[in-house]
Amino acid sequence: MNKTVALFILAIFLAACGGKEKKTQEVAQQKASPQTEAQQDNNEWETIHASIATIESFDGTRILETGQGFFVGENLLATKYSLVSQASNVKVKPFDEDKTYTADKFVAFDRINDLIILQVDGIKRSPIELFEGSLPNFTKSMYVAPKTGKTIQLFSGKVLNLANVKGSKLYRLSNVIRKSQFGTPIFIDSKKAIGVAYSATVDFEQQSFAIPTMFISEMLKKQKAQPKSLAALSVSTNAETAAENAKIKGIVLETDAGNITIQLFNETPEYRDNFIRLAKEHYFDSLLIHRVISNFGIQSGAADTRYAQPGESVGWKGPGYTIPAHIVPGLFHKRGMIGSPRKPDTQNQRRRSDGSQFYIVSGRKYFDNELDELEKQNNYQFSAEQRQVYKTVGGAPHLDGSYTVFGKVTAGMDVVDKIAKVETDQRWRPVKDIRIKQVRILK
Repeated sequence: MNKTVALFILAIFLAACGGKEKKTQEVAQQKASPQTEAQQDNNEWETIHASIATIESFDGTRILETGQGFFVGENLLATKYSLVSQASNVKVKPFDEDKTYTADKFVAFDRINDLIILQVDGIKRSPIELFEGSLPNFTKSMYVAPKTGKTIQLFSGKVLNLANVKGSKLYRLSNVIRKSQFGTPIFIDSKKAIGVAYSATVDFEQQSFAIPTMFISEMLKKQKAQPKSLAALSVSTNAETAAENAKIKGIVLETDAGNITIQLFNETPEYRDNFIRLAKEHYFDSLLIHRVISNFGIQSGAADTRYAQPGESVGWKGPGYTIPAHIVPGLFHKRGMIGSPRKPDTQNQRRRSDGSQFYIVSGRKYFDNELDELEKQNNYQFSAEQRQVYKTVGGAPHLDGSYTVFGKVTAGMDVVDKIAKVETDQRWRPVKDIRIKQVRILK
C-alpha cells in the first residue's frame, strides 16, 4: 500500500471516529438537558416552598385561628385578614424550617377583600411573584403543601373562572382547599401566584376560591411607611381617639347624585367611632347605595356592593363584626336621621347592628291613627314630641325602639330625596347604580 492510499484511509478512519464521538456527545447532551430543566424547575419550587408558611393567630396566649400565608416582600407575609383580625400576635413557621417567628404588626390591610400584609421580624425570604393580567378559563392551578420527606407536594386543579361571588371578585377553583390551608397561594404554570385560597359554602355547596393577587399588589403600593400594631385592628377605640372623634365637625358622603353632609352623635360613641374608623380606611369608597325604599329612605355600607354586577342581590355582607344596640331616649327616626340596620329578631335576639351598613331616613308624614296602630303593633309609646314631628316633618316611626339612631343629615337632604325617587328592582336596588365615591372627614 503506497503512502498516499494509507493517508487517505487514515483520514477516513479519523473522520468516522470524530463524527461518532461528536454524535455521542450530542446524545449525551440531549439526555442531560431534561434533567437540567427538571433540576431548574425543582429549584424554583424549592424557593417557593421556602416562601410559604403556616400561621397561628393568638389573643395573648389563647389560640384563635390557624392557616397559611406567603411572603410578598422579604419580611412581608400576605394572608387572609379574617385569620388575624382579632389577634395580638401571629406565629409564623416557614415550610422549610422548624423555627417559628412572631408577627405583631401589619403594613396594609383590605377589610372588604379579606387581606392583610403582616411584617415578620427576624426573617428574610424571596418574595413570591404576583400574577398581573387576565387568565383564560380552565387554566391549570396548583398549590404547595409541606414536604413529605424530601419531596415537595404539588396539588393540581383548574381555575374555572373569575366571577363575582356575593359581590366579591374571586377566582373559582376546582382545587379542594381545607380550612388549615386558608391563606395559601394558588399558582399557575409560570409559578406566579394568582390568589389567596380559601373555601366557603355558596348556593348550598362547598366551593374553593382564590382572592386575586391584584388586590395584594394594590396594598403593597399603599403600604404604611411605619408598620402598625395588630392592636390597631381592634374594633374598640381608646380614650384619646374617642376624644378626637368627638370634636369632628362632620362627614361628607360624596355620591354620584351629589354630596350629603352628616353629623355623628356623641351620645352613641361606639357607632361614631366605628363609622369614622371605616371612613379613614376608605371602606365606604365605591360602595353602592344598594337599597332605596319610597317613603322610608336610602341604605348603603354593604361590603358586597363594591364589585356587584347589575341585577345581583346584594346587601348581605358587613365588615366581619356587629355592634351592640344603643337606643338613646330622644333620638328617634325623624326625617334626616341616620340609623343602623340589623338582622330580624328571629336571627338576632340581641338586636345587634350591622358593623358598616347605615340608612338615611327620608320618610313621610303620619296621622294620629297610624301612630296609634304602630304603638299597638310594636308595644312602643311615642312621646308628644315624636308625634308632633312625625305629623309635621315626617320620618320612619315604625323603627323607633328597635333600631339604633346614631347621626343626622346637616346638608344635602335634597340629594337624599332625589335618590329616594329613583327606579328600583323588586329587591329595592336602584336600576341604575349610585355609588358613594368617597367619604371626607371635616375636622
